[in-house]
Amino acid sequence: MTIETAEFGRSGHASTRVIFGAAALAEVPQRVADETFDVLLEYGVNHIDVAAGYGEAEVRLKPLLAREPERFFLATKTGERRATAAREELHRSLERMGVDHVDLLQLHNLADPIEWDIALSPGGAIEAAIEARSQGLVRHIGVTGHGTQIAATHRRSLERFDFDSVLLPYNYVTMRNPYYADNFEALYATCQERRVAVQTIKSIALRHWRDRPHSRSTWYEPLQQKDDIDLAVWWALSRPGVFVNSVGDVGLLPRVLDAASRYTTGPDDATMNALAERSAAEPLFV
Repeated sequence: MTIETAEFGRSGHASTRVIFGAAALAEVPQRVADETFDVLLEYGVNHIDVAAGYGEAEVRLKPLLAREPERFFLATKTGERRATAAREELHRSLERMGVDHVDLLQLHNLADPIEWDIALSPGGAIEAAIEARSQGLVRHIGVTGHGTQIAATHRRSLERFDFDSVLLPYNYVTMRNPYYADNFEALYATCQERRVAVQTIKSIALRHWRDRPHSRSTWYEPLQQKDDIDLAVWWALSRPGVFVNSVGDVGLLPRVLDAASRYTTGPDDATMNALAERSAAEPLFV
């Protein structure tokens, strides 16, 4: 059971097209994290995406990174907007994970216009990221975000700084929003031209939980049936070169990885329309 790989932008690394979203480790005990690592190794996943703000996730990764040095392309994120705080947060992340560098440092959820300007101006988080890159603490710099505006915001971010990667929502229902789809397509074209890696999230998102009781760890209701997850993952993987960051629920991770390992071609629009109607899917971001 293997998952295909692709060049992660201009990094020179061939990453599995499903990246382990370590937000799933935020609140689990080390025993569950260790079981999750066995699943990652089973499917040959070689890229991990975590963040300073993901609870205990960085700490949970430490044993795996010590046991499997150099096996994973390791990415983390800082949610700080000013250089001093971002610098301190990066050093804390390195210490928590027990590593001397990360392959990718991302500015986390850079969506708010005021925060965007602070982070990308002199004295902002981008200054700390560039400094860390010059010191060998960071190899590449990326930017992430949520919301219907984020594809447009990422386009502005790429005009302001030559980021190595972007991360944003991408699923069939989200792409039915014409504004989002137009900006996503323009962003994707720019990234293809400049060899900027495109990471996508929320591939199996279904709708908000609202007041429904649930036991899942995701803040949104995900697809849970195997056949439905297959379609959603295959649809996302059908866009050449994009990477799918896995679900924030360790219980659903094996289904996402299994779907990716069996990927051959994506479903057509009629099939995805039927899935959206059958499952009563709703946009997460409006």
